[in-house]
Amino acid sequence: MMDVAEKGKLLVDWAQKEMPVLKMIRENFVQNKSFAGLKIGACLHVTPETANLVLLLRDAGAKVFLTASNPLSTKDEIVDYLKNYEGIWVESKRGESTQEYYNNIRKVISNQPDLVIDDGGDLISTMCSENKTISSRVIGGCEETTTGIIRLNNLHKEGKLLFPVIAVNEAKTKHMFDNRYGTGQSTIDGILRATNIMIAGKICVVAGYGWCGKGVAQRLKGMGARVIVTEIDPIKALEAVMDGFEVKTMEEASTIGDIFITVTGNIDVITEKHFNLMKDGAILANAGHFNVEINVEYLEKNKVSKRKIRENLEEYIMPNGKHLYLIGEGRLTNLVAAEGHPASVMDMSFANQALSLEFLAKNKNKLKPGIYQVPIEIDRKVAFYKLLSMKIRIDDLNEKQQKYLESWNYGT
Repeated sequence: MMDVAEKGKLLVDWAQKEMPVLKMIRENFVQNKSFAGLKIGACLHVTPETANLVLLLRDAGAKVFLTASNPLSTKDEIVDYLKNYEGIWVESKRGESTQEYYNNIRKVISNQPDLVIDDGGDLISTMCSENKTISSRVIGGCEETTTGIIRLNNLHKEGKLLFPVIAVNEAKTKHMFDNRYGTGQSTIDGILRATNIMIAGKICVVAGYGWCGKGVAQRLKGMGARVIVTEIDPIKALEAVMDGFEVKTMEEASTIGDIFITVTGNIDVITEKHFNLMKDGAILANAGHFNVEINVEYLEKNKVSKRKIRENLEEYIMPNGKHLYLIGEGRLTNLVAAEGHPASVMDMSFANQALSLEFLAKNKNKLKPGIYQVPIEIDRKVAFYKLLSMKIRIDDLNEKQQKYLESWNYGT
């Protein structure tokens, strides 16, 4: 009978087939031992795709210390598989408590990493608030998510960010693809696995029209849903209207929605007043990083009863007699109820991570604490490699065209 680690290996090998960009940069990394003698601390979703990044860093000379960035996103078979490798320390389990989650983060920190990779900001914020001595020695870090960047920008404004951090989420080959296509597909995958409902004809309310919200709304529309977008940003709201979506306040949408999906990165997007307005049978899902967008605490305190209907689907009967259905405890639907982003988009995101870490290592002591963009050369390299893997060619500028773009004196 196949053991857990063997199952993990099969998943990692399968994901690797869809990650050609990581494969292309691997040879150079391994040959140059880009991270020789360095320790890398990582707080990421422990998935097959993450395993491929960790193995690349390890083979490039690093010692890697990995823990989960979400208590419900860990695949235990991946943990068991990675534990077989010398040079990789991993501590995580699916369903771990909040205390276990932060204890594992602190264990990563205790190993005094030289470089860090974060997904949501919990590792870096904990380091900078609790371990200033260790943090001040860190060469630099990378942050994967919109939520994490917001948190770390605020940490920096308060003067508490103690090392440079590259905002990998802001790379075009990350947010335009991972956030839009990855989140769009995997969130709906999670909803379908948890509920097995028909999307076509449903009124779906998408809270937030950033890159992730756009992806979710577009995929829902493509499956025949009637999509309503809620927003706080007038520019994004206008964009949603011009893209063909209805835009309403959450209070207005609450009375007519069948499925609600939060993708904002903020707190209390759906609260008591919205729950009370909802139809009997409304389904609630969150695709934002933390489980704070839907006020689950209110549901827990005010429910008449609660029961598990299906895997990752719980029914709350409220005092007004209505039944509300919550997916994955209000945590990331795509990782709790499904398998997260497809490997082909994580390929670009993790290539950005690896190349940004290499950039930080090469520029040790040259960058002050702060938030930095992914160098455009890295962004373009990732896009070029992805096109190459798809056997797609693009044009080059000729000398005349290049000169035209660099001049000011060519007119009509």
